[in-house]
Amino acid sequence: MAKSRWYDTGARAVQVTGVALRHGLAAVPSVVRAASGGSAGIRAVRDDRLRLLVTDLGASYVKAAQLLSTRRDLLPESLCAAFGRLHDQVPPMRQQLVQTEVRAAYRDRPWPFVEFDWTPIASGSIACVYRSRLVDGREVAVKVRRPGIGARMAADFALLGAGARAIGRVPRLRRMPAATIVAQIRDAVLRQLDFGTEAQALNQLRENLDDLDFLRVPQALPEVSADGVLVMEYLPGLRRIDPDELSPELAELAVRRVLHCVYRMLFLDGVVHCDLHPGNLYIDQSGDLALLDAGFVVRLQPRVRRLFAEFFFNMSRGNGKQCADIVVRSTADQGREADLPRFRKEITELVEATHNRRIGEFKLGPFAARLFDLQRRCGLYAAPEFIFPLLSLLVIEGMINEFDAAVDFQAEAKPVLIKSLLTAVPIEPAVS
Repeated sequence: MAKSRWYDTGARAVQVTGVALRHGLAAVPSVVRAASGGSAGIRAVRDDRLRLLVTDLGASYVKAAQLLSTRRDLLPESLCAAFGRLHDQVPPMRQQLVQTEVRAAYRDRPWPFVEFDWTPIASGSIACVYRSRLVDGREVAVKVRRPGIGARMAADFALLGAGARAIGRVPRLRRMPAATIVAQIRDAVLRQLDFGTEAQALNQLRENLDDLDFLRVPQALPEVSADGVLVMEYLPGLRRIDPDELSPELAELAVRRVLHCVYRMLFLDGVVHCDLHPGNLYIDQSGDLALLDAGFVVRLQPRVRRLFAEFFFNMSRGNGKQCADIVVRSTADQGREADLPRFRKEITELVEATHNRRIGEFKLGPFAARLFDLQRRCGLYAAPEFIFPLLSLLVIEGMINEFDAAVDFQAEAKPVLIKSLLTAVPIEPAVS
């Protein structure tokens, strides 16, 4: 069995290398032609070729590009726009293939549809979504998993895991939990292939956030779903709007609502949507929200939720010393080489430097990068589970920056944080 897995991973490595070389060679003539138009023409060719490369490499790489597309503070805007087309515009499955997959899924059970439009309304890296009507008259959205995708994604993560283990053999990086982080992301992403788990997560989010009258979450319908086919309530009227379609007041309201939803997930409910890119989170012209696709949902352990809430609360108050203590408390093994005095000093300076910054001034991506780099240099690594709360915030940060960069990202969290810290998880003893 181990030999078979190695062959699959090795074959995938050869395939990835071949695809990258093919796109690189194919780009040469286009770059030569575009050179006459200056750097703008070359950038356009680069962005389009990278989008095509990612698409050819498959779901694992598309998921990464979808996340990167929200990071206009980290990547060129033109490249973010190119990757943004992958949110729900990945090339769809052929109609005949979809029909074969769906009919095979219901081969041993009653066919629940009276109408089925085989033209996709959304096409993602793992599945395509279609509009249909049930026998009882309800209009539904039907999510159909791409066949054979599981083995390819498993091989991709095996390659990433091999790279992480190689990092672990570098003396200076030996204590970095790279392999653990890759394994946790792998498990979270591969869970997106399990539509039964997604149905449970979607209905859990719907229940947790049911009191928010500005938010719509579709109900999953497991009773009429099948293996590889998830049927859920259809939400009409969804479309992407540009920030300039909203008044400044409505844009601010929408951003505050997005932040409130995410903070509720992170600090109170512990059921966190980590993939709120523009293909999964919609804002309408009244500032109301719709949240879709619960494939990448993570349940935070109470201890991690408590520690992250404490860290975020103290960061919002500019209390760097407490933030340093919390990271130290979250570390299972500090090791003899950990430079705690330096870590405490530099994280205090980092937190105090970002205190009271608004969304347009405070960039979570560079902040997280500096935090992780500081941990690496000091030989101290926080719980790997922290990556999921950070990921949920990183994904939405790019989008809400476009709508209203003046909202105080940290201050908006305080009411939810205070409630969490007062009512949720018991306090752990501080580290002296």
